[in-house]
Amino acid sequence: MKKVRIFADRNLTAGEISPRLFGSFLEHLGRAVYEGIYEPTHPTADENGFRRDVLALVKELGVPVVRYPGGNFLSGYDWKDGVGPKEHRPTRLDLAWHTTETNEFGTDEFMKWCRAANIEPMMGVNMGTGTVKSAAELVEYCNHAGGTYLSDLRRANGAEKPYGVRLWCIGNEMDGPWQIGHLTAEEYGRKALEAAKVMRWTNGEGANVPSPNKPLELVVSGSSNHEMDTFPEWDRVVLENTYEHVDYLSMHRYYEYDPGRPLEDFFGAADDMKEFIGTLGATIEYVRAKVRSKKRVHISFDEWNIWTQSAPRTEDIWKRAPHLLEDVYTFRDTLVFAGLMNTLINSCDVVKIGCLAQLVNVIAPISTKKGGKALRQATFYPFRYLANSCRGVALYTLSESDTFASRYGTARTVNEAITFDEREGSITVSLCNYGAEAREVELELRSFGELKAIEYQELAGCALSAVNTFDRPEAVVPHAKELPVVKDGRMMLSLPPMSWSFLKLSQK
Repeated sequence: MKKVRIFADRNLTAGEISPRLFGSFLEHLGRAVYEGIYEPTHPTADENGFRRDVLALVKELGVPVVRYPGGNFLSGYDWKDGVGPKEHRPTRLDLAWHTTETNEFGTDEFMKWCRAANIEPMMGVNMGTGTVKSAAELVEYCNHAGGTYLSDLRRANGAEKPYGVRLWCIGNEMDGPWQIGHLTAEEYGRKALEAAKVMRWTNGEGANVPSPNKPLELVVSGSSNHEMDTFPEWDRVVLENTYEHVDYLSMHRYYEYDPGRPLEDFFGAADDMKEFIGTLGATIEYVRAKVRSKKRVHISFDEWNIWTQSAPRTEDIWKRAPHLLEDVYTFRDTLVFAGLMNTLINSCDVVKIGCLAQLVNVIAPISTKKGGKALRQATFYPFRYLANSCRGVALYTLSESDTFASRYGTARTVNEAITFDEREGSITVSLCNYGAEAREVELELRSFGELKAIEYQELAGCALSAVNTFDRPEAVVPHAKELPVVKDGRMMLSLPPMSWSFLKLSQK
């Protein structure tokens, strides 16, 4: 059995972990909203039409923040279509996904759902067909107390108190030619700057008296992926226009298994994501130096996942909530997914927001049947364990893992993330073994004093193509393992081939 040594020290911290790192995303796409979180005729539906069974799974997953309403949908969306009496809301064509949008669910419903799910809303403003004025108006609708047309409209629609939304995305993937209202970097940078200014002014910021509202946190649209011809020049130009007015730069990245390529090309995704984050972080620091700023802009990695992309079916064109992008996640996908989560955790010094795309039905960890059950997909489990346990700080690790070659370069066979929550006195360890053979791991954590293992879960022994289904919902689930013996801060772990392991320890 090949051996791997991993060392971590409590004084060698990579960064503080923001709870927002474990967020998610809901778009008006396919059945993410309709028949996903919202299905008024479902047996478990509450008085607002929200599926209680889905709400329970979302809470179990541990998601603290959700980005809404898109996504590509955002760039053609008029938020005013989705407020007021439902019987008066217009039905529109959605040009992003070639479906029909009834606007039965909109801003007010999303805010109610966020309260029910105990989730912070992350709202998007339209920078495609939308204007700087429409962006400011949505902030006014959501955050102004009353006494104006839009704030009183919110009150008339049932929300007496303002929503107090702090997190805002200024557009979506504006670098992409596929985007409705696509702009060049210079065009978008100037428009985003003006939007940021008026959104803050609408929130009461920038006046000579203190604002009654908490400052907005603004996300400017960065590169859709690092394979764009404009990356990272797009990010540089946009930031040079907006740096002092925004707080985050967004990035998006999806990975896909290609059966025509070596398996190692898929397993190398986590190390590729690390490279992407590193380049974007360096771009931010370059602009910070160039504009002579003392503030820090961080990354909002607000779309990431495994996504096997496919063309839409002709019969789905212009339908309401068709079955789109409903990937069924395999054990193979889940191993890569867990590695991507490790990378996000290890990058928490610069990545402060992460949004798994998406939450329900559409490339999601939760699947539903209309009128029926809700299902935990295989990827549900790494997310649940890490989102609910990784607090405090991520630790730098020294690893003596062997490596393998992938399309992205050299990747580690054993991919790890280790976190430490000093307040709770707990340590979490996430380990992916991408090797076809077992690995014996010597884990050294002696700087933490006397430790004891309190939980050990392992996801292994499945066929790579195995999936969870409504008929077999537990085909791919972690299983509790015998707790390892910890002596002088050291322990030995045996990682099965092609496996993910989760270990939690406590200081005695």
